Amino acid sequence: MSLGRVGHRRVRWADGGPDTIAGLVLGLALDRVLGDPQRLHPVAGFGRAAGALERLTYRDSRWAGALFWVVAVGAPVAATAALDRAARTVPFARAGLTAATVWAATGGTTLARVGVDLADDLEDPDLTAARRRLPMLCGRLPDQLDRPALARAGIESVAENTADAAVGVVVWGAILGAPGVVAYRAVNTLDAMVGHRSERYGRFGWAAARADDVLGYPAARLTGVLAALRARVVGGSGAAALRVWRADAAAHPSPNAGVCEAAWAGALDISLGGPTPYRYGTQLRPVLGAGGRDPGPDDVRRAATLSLRVQEAAVLAAAVALGAVYGVRRIQRRRP
Repeated sequence: MSLGRVGHRRVRWADGGPDTIAGLVLGLALDRVLGDPQRLHPVAGFGRAAGALERLTYRDSRWAGALFWVVAVGAPVAATAALDRAARTVPFARAGLTAATVWAATGGTTLARVGVDLADDLEDPDLTAARRRLPMLCGRLPDQLDRPALARAGIESVAENTADAAVGVVVWGAILGAPGVVAYRAVNTLDAMVGHRSERYGRFGWAAARADDVLGYPAARLTGVLAALRARVVGGSGAAALRVWRADAAAHPSPNAGVCEAAWAGALDISLGGPTPYRYGTQLRPVLGAGGRDPGPDDVRRAATLSLRVQEAAVLAAAVALGAVYGVRRIQRRRP
């Protein structure tokens, strides 16, 4: 769609400005109104296909894992890139494609809803419902967790997944459009599937884990900054969020999750970290926000609210940045 001649060139929506902004905003709006797709969820479908591919390619080696990763990520990204190229010739089609991929890849609204539901469950003296709900957020062993530990697990998962399931989608959608969204979500999903340090995936999942660290790096830092900026919405302190991030995040085993969890700990004035049981063993996580109180149900609700506000701020930041870049390009085209 031409926006008019500037000199001897045309400025088009496909240049990556208005179409991408519209796609990001509409995609988040669809997630807010509809939540995750209820049927034929693309991410779930990708996970099933990747699982079948893993069974065919698995060997206890980094090379086999790297080959699996290249095929699993490359196929959907190539298909989306082809659609993106075709959409450039149809008015508004590229914005629609970006919106659809953002909606399918973003789980931010469902993440917050599950967090609030977990908080409600934690109000019950019987923790059965809370223990049943926790696996919807993370892969820890809920039967080994008491009330504060369940709340801590919920908050840590909300913080980390705000970056993984929402802000990262916005960041890579802003940079590369729909193919960037698909690439990021595929990488993040493969890390969840094979990137953990278990006996089976210690070598095979190495490439998936490292790729997720790289692609998640900018999203985690933006999430930490936005959590500090929006901390007052939940009665927290932005300065405390930055202080705990600076003091404690580097000790976390994940270079990205540590940033998000530390920012949430500081913003909510709570303590996170400690023993973290998984099926493949218990990790002893460093304490984030030492001196803060143990979290409770209200803190889980505040964490969910902060997640929503951070997601919205991420889209606003991306729109402002893309608008600035698009404006600069238009000025450059006006020059003889």
